[in-house]
Amino acid sequence: MMEPAAPQPCAACGDDARAACRACAYALCRACLDEDAAEGRTTCARCGGEYAAADPAHGDEGAEAGEVESHHAAGGLRERVTMGSHLSDRQDEVSHARTISSVSGVGSELNDESGKPIWKNRVESWKEKKKEKKASAKKAAAKAQAPPVEEQIMDEKDLTDAYEPLSRIIPISKNKLTPYRAVIIMRLVVLGLFFHYRITNPVYSAFGLWMTSVICEIWFGFSWILDQFPKWCPINRETYVDRLIARYGDGEDSGLAPVDFFVSTVDPMKEPPLITANTVLSILSVDYPVEKISCYVSDDGSAMLTFESLAETAEFARKWVPFCKKYSIEPRAPEFYFSQKIDYLKDKIHPSFVKERRAMKRDYEEYKVRINALVAKAQKTPDEGWIMQDGTPWPGNNPRDHPGMIQVFLGETGARDFDGNELPRLVYVSREKRPGYQHHKKAGAMNALVRVSAVLTNAPYILNLDCDHYVNNSKAVREAMCFMMDPTVGRDVCYVQFPQRFDGIDRSDRYANRNVVFFDVNMKGLDGIQGPVYVGTGCCFYRQALYGYGPPSLPALPKSSVCSWCCCCCPKKKVEKSERELHRDSRREDLESAIFNLREIDNYDEYERSMLISQMSFEKSFGLSSVFIESTLMENGGVPESADPSTLIKEAIHVISCGYEEKTEWGKEIGWIYGSVTEDILTGFKMHCRGWRSIYCMPVRPAFKGSAPINLSDRLHQVLRWALGSVEIFFSRHCPLWYGYGGGRLKWLQRLSYINTIVYPFTSLPLVAYCCLPAICLLTGKFIIPTLSNAATVWFLGLFISIIVTSVLELRWSGIGIEDWWRNEQFWVIGGVSAHLFAVFQGILKMVAGLDTNFTVTAKASDDTEFGELYVFKWTTVLIPPTTILVLNLVGVVAGFSDALNSGYESWGPLFGKVFFAMWVIMHLYPFLKGLMGRQNRTPTIVVLWSVLLASVFSLLWVKIDPFVTGTETAANSSSCSVIDC
Repeated sequence: MMEPAAPQPCAACGDDARAACRACAYALCRACLDEDAAEGRTTCARCGGEYAAADPAHGDEGAEAGEVESHHAAGGLRERVTMGSHLSDRQDEVSHARTISSVSGVGSELNDESGKPIWKNRVESWKEKKKEKKASAKKAAAKAQAPPVEEQIMDEKDLTDAYEPLSRIIPISKNKLTPYRAVIIMRLVVLGLFFHYRITNPVYSAFGLWMTSVICEIWFGFSWILDQFPKWCPINRETYVDRLIARYGDGEDSGLAPVDFFVSTVDPMKEPPLITANTVLSILSVDYPVEKISCYVSDDGSAMLTFESLAETAEFARKWVPFCKKYSIEPRAPEFYFSQKIDYLKDKIHPSFVKERRAMKRDYEEYKVRINALVAKAQKTPDEGWIMQDGTPWPGNNPRDHPGMIQVFLGETGARDFDGNELPRLVYVSREKRPGYQHHKKAGAMNALVRVSAVLTNAPYILNLDCDHYVNNSKAVREAMCFMMDPTVGRDVCYVQFPQRFDGIDRSDRYANRNVVFFDVNMKGLDGIQGPVYVGTGCCFYRQALYGYGPPSLPALPKSSVCSWCCCCCPKKKVEKSERELHRDSRREDLESAIFNLREIDNYDEYERSMLISQMSFEKSFGLSSVFIESTLMENGGVPESADPSTLIKEAIHVISCGYEEKTEWGKEIGWIYGSVTEDILTGFKMHCRGWRSIYCMPVRPAFKGSAPINLSDRLHQVLRWALGSVEIFFSRHCPLWYGYGGGRLKWLQRLSYINTIVYPFTSLPLVAYCCLPAICLLTGKFIIPTLSNAATVWFLGLFISIIVTSVLELRWSGIGIEDWWRNEQFWVIGGVSAHLFAVFQGILKMVAGLDTNFTVTAKASDDTEFGELYVFKWTTVLIPPTTILVLNLVGVVAGFSDALNSGYESWGPLFGKVFFAMWVIMHLYPFLKGLMGRQNRTPTIVVLWSVLLASVFSLLWVKIDPFVTGTETAANSSSCSVIDC
């Protein structure tokens, strides 16, 4: 026999309901029904339907049946009302929206003379009468149970915060931005007038030099436009973490979304395991519910050293994580926490803190010794390969031919911390590698992590970090969630990018390692358009955006099946498309249609679901894994219910097999995009082309910190790799010059910024030529500018003044220092005449001849003192061009002054212009000169020999050929020589 359901509250007064409308499930109690009947109303006050009421004549059984019927009829409404009264995630919002529309569409409301629904008037009258009857009882109960005034105020404040926005945009003050924009326009006008003067006033005595200089200046103007106008609308943002907690709660029962962390490493000899371990420890101890955090470490070198160090890290995390959370430690990477030169007792009030800190520091030092022992052991690989503790060979002994490996160290079924609390999940992943397969380096490793995490945890958000970037702000994840989980902001956000900050850089930042201008100026400008570019680390992704889907707000594309029957009644202008575009659109339409249909068949069995997946071509896009495909359809994450927990690891091994991506869209439309060593630029660009936007988050305390190469050679090698990636994108099908115009979803200023990211290496060609011009002018006595008129002087002064004022106003609204700006200008020249130049030639060789040239870097000296790495010199061919330019200009300045001394006072006027030009080059290359000298002010002999040889040969050839002497001058010289009989 069915047990009676719990009584449902009356929609009017709150008492136990005895009847409900059959049509709209509007429930009333017995007193309200009697009062309604006394007034002559026997139908539902809302829709006019009949009530399903219990008949007293039928006894208790009839009452029970009526209550059950009423419960089932009104259960959905009660559930929806409850859902609508609480803020929830995206899926709840969609469900709530559908509920409201369905409820409002039931029947037709009866209105009174004033147009107000009659049922609302009745409800108000019922409430008034009930209120009068129960006023005294409610007053007494409220008085007995009323909380203190302070708690009421706090509850009201929390409720208010829960409905407030989680972030806000702080626009730049108009007093700062308006003059900045006005000067940009003025500079653009002056630049046009300057080019007009330069083109219409050639220097015939040095026509080659003049033509070269004009071409270089036009390119520089074009490059300035690409860099300047994406900074037209800079903005700042502010987050409210307290409102996030008030809205979604905190702790085990919080509504915060789960997050999967990705950490990638390759060679433990180049990327020390201790640095990777500190990154992992900082992730495991973040200020976020532990059951919602998972950390996946990708070992793309299949090194047993990485595996063993991660096992040691998991054991040490049992002590470190509770210590950090107990005392609110910042940062939560032990190496950097214990090395801080600050007062660690500040704001610490717990009496046992000092004792536990000392014990923890001792434990960490012992942990470091164990890691160092593993590193020392791994220096020499045994002939038979590495052997695991159980006596079996390590599967990854051959890093180019090994099976996939997955090991779960911590998590729900793993070890707990020393306080008995659960720890976040920690997973070791090494994807399968076999000869003959393309593995796509870091991008391929990240895509393998996407699939593994989708099978095991499937968090809706992914945060990726390089192995040398640790979590510096334990609330960084909450900062990102203030954007991602805000219903008004996060719907169209594909990722939240944090700025990169670095430790261990010298105070003067000689080689602009901090990239302050890019992260504090350019990225703020992009945030005001469509969002910052993805820079490869410190980025929180929305998983659905990585799967190639468009944003929810994007209007659905029209289906051909719909247009086939309505074209006769509503004809539209036919838009001709190429066959390739039609094929692309049809594939995208089919994919979106399949996703929608699959969401509506939750009641299908496993066979029907697998058949539908196959029919809708999901396998062609995502690969042959039904568990993974089903996880891609869960917008709010979570492991699919149909998945068998006992086979998840086996399925995870399957999705990281080397042949899984064959004939799929991985690396083309899904996940990290292949085709460039800078896969980060391509991945973000594809998302922006689909209509997504990104967010730039700059918390007061930097979210993440990393290490950067601070010596000259390593820094140039890093810049070379970035520039080479940009050149590869320029010659690929994803070039922003011609890709992504079809949907019209990429904003024009955003496109300009992406064009700038792929053409900036080519600026090295005119920059090298322009830096050689002053030396050539000083050695030959020629100049690229004719005698200036009054009007020309005005244009030159206007251009210089506009450049200076633009920079000053940019410093004003961005807040960066003049030293950071000047270091950026210097390294723009240093990198342009060295790394960027080599990247252009290497990219062209790779495209034309298929040659992949690697520039190796080997250490020559070292220093163990603070910033000792700054003075390490490593020989590389990238150093030859800037050294040659520097020597040329120094020789030119000496030759220019010597010639002026011999020629008299008349030659001093033109000399100043040439020397100023040469000193501009030397000042920009000054940090490079200091890097060559090192601490001991000595330069390797090979650098001096190459540079002096090239400079001398170039100078002697130039003087001998003298190509800028006209034909009449040559004839006159020849005739004079014949007269003298020389």
